Amino acid sequence: MTKTEMLDTVESKSLRKTVPHFEVGDMVDVRCSIKEGGKKRVQIFSGTVIARKGRGINETFIVRRMVGDEGVERIFPLHCPSVVDIRPTRSGKTRRAKLYFLRKRTGKSVRLPHRHSDHTVTK
Repeated sequence: MTKTEMLDTVESKSLRKTVPHFEVGDMVDVRCSIKEGGKKRVQIFSGTVIARKGRGINETFIVRRMVGDEGVERIFPLHCPSVVDIRPTRSGKTRRAKLYFLRKRTGKSVRLPHRHSDHTVTK
């Protein structure tokens, strides 16, 4: 058994059982558990996925949204227990693996065209 196989077996216990299908360019709602004082609440961070990287327990994704005129980015570990739920809301058509060029854009140019692969064509 190689070193990576041993790490995969140990990490598999901490992995999320069901990971929703979302890709770079999709709009997602990420529900995070936040502890403030003695209270726990769920906060929703919705935006566009601009990057995914890593594998296994180390997989992360970056979500970017506009708040006023400022762009806010947040990095989420995919298998973190504080990430309660990830819900894709809209699919975006992209030709890149990383959408860092969206950082320079403002207004309507930030929006990506809709990917129409959700509909199946029947003959």
